Amino acid sequence: MNTIDSPLLGLSQRLPPSNQQAEQALLGALLANNKAYERVSEFLAPEHFVDPLHGRIFQAIARRIEAGQLADAITLKAEFEHSGLLDEVGGVAYLAQLLSAMVGIINAGEYGRAIHDSWLRRQLIDIGETVVNNAFGAEAELDGKQQIEFAEQSLFDLASEGNTGGGFMTFERALTDAIQGAERAFHQTGGVSGVSTGLRDLDAKTGGLHPSDLLILAGRPGMGKTALATKIAFGAAKSLMDEARQRDPAAQPKGTVAVFSLEMSAEQLATRLLSEEARISGERIRRGDIGQKDFDKFVQVSREISSLPIMIDDTPAITLSALRTRCRRLKRTKGLSLIVIDYLQLMRPSAGTRPENRVLEISQITQGLKAIAKELAVPVLALSQLSRAVESREDKRPQLSDLRESGSIEQDADAVMFIYRDEYYLAQRAPKQMGFDSEQKFQDNLNKWQHDMESVHNKAELILAKQRHGPTGKIDLFFEAEFTKFGDLDQTHTGYGDD
Repeated sequence: MNTIDSPLLGLSQRLPPSNQQAEQALLGALLANNKAYERVSEFLAPEHFVDPLHGRIFQAIARRIEAGQLADAITLKAEFEHSGLLDEVGGVAYLAQLLSAMVGIINAGEYGRAIHDSWLRRQLIDIGETVVNNAFGAEAELDGKQQIEFAEQSLFDLASEGNTGGGFMTFERALTDAIQGAERAFHQTGGVSGVSTGLRDLDAKTGGLHPSDLLILAGRPGMGKTALATKIAFGAAKSLMDEARQRDPAAQPKGTVAVFSLEMSAEQLATRLLSEEARISGERIRRGDIGQKDFDKFVQVSREISSLPIMIDDTPAITLSALRTRCRRLKRTKGLSLIVIDYLQLMRPSAGTRPENRVLEISQITQGLKAIAKELAVPVLALSQLSRAVESREDKRPQLSDLRESGSIEQDADAVMFIYRDEYYLAQRAPKQMGFDSEQKFQDNLNKWQHDMESVHNKAELILAKQRHGPTGKIDLFFEAEFTKFGDLDQTHTGYGDD
């Protein structure tokens, strides 16, 4: 025999994990006292039993108990006789044998967990076999990376389905958590209980970005979605760093900001951040049109911000399962406080899933992002495109119905924000002399247009269209087009919002 084959043969001859004695003991306990069902009803299902016969008996017991009826050997005998399945379940003698297999009603929960654990192990073996078969070429269309993602997704699905945790929390515990959240807001400047965005008025309206929340930031091309998301990521990272330094100048931040840049490379994103902070036009940086003084400032700023806890992943078309795995790993190794995704429509659903249409695909992605936010207890900020319907209206301000594949995005999000700049659209409507029959009319229109342009210059609107835990409304922001930089708008003076 080939030496390579022998260990594989040994593996194939192993029996899958099972616990027949626990199955019999649990069924006996349930038949003896139906109250024992409460100990296992939350996590145990008929398919978890290795013996299909036991699964049928458990299903019959569960059906009767949940209908408020008695489930014992006598009532089950009558039910199985009526359905013609008595012989299949082993007859009256087997039901009596189950009663004698009972060790104690108090152990029903332990029996149930032993049965569930054996089922989990059998599922793991099935996943392992599938992984091995795919690696040998059973699914030729999946390359190596896709197979890894498929395996990760299978394990995640099993972990979600096989999770026996959760359940009720006492009101006292919930109140304690609520008071702790209020205490954090009380002690922090500006009443921010969540992660600060670095934008004063946004923090005032939302209280910061809160754990488990999915936030959508949407806008038409040219509005500055990426620039605003970058500002929020930078602001969050800076507040995490400041918080750590207040405790101890040598302390490391308790969490990081993970930025998934599906459209721009990590280098482009870093250049944009440098441009904003150094106040040197990104276009000039790309062309090399900078002097020694500018370059020195560039290097100085890069040193100042290099220690910020920002991690950038520029994998194009990343899948939901890959994003989840990387965020879990980051939380475990460095801590995680915020996830930013630029942008939603460039993501792909988990490997191995084939949604019927684009709307269903986006729905899977938004539900998955919300699940990640809850599982990791961090806010997730995802950018989204808007449909072209905006352009056909006189008032170009976005509405919830303008979200692409809007139903699922609007439903799953805890907050939906739109970025809008009147200056962008007004600049396109500059009057042209040939459109007027007199010089005076042209001049009047030009003066009016210039006045309107001055009134909206360097201004942006952040429209908070939905906020599950707070008020909606409009937030005025400062925007410098040259540096694609957002900041707080000084409402009392004209000029720069923040440095």
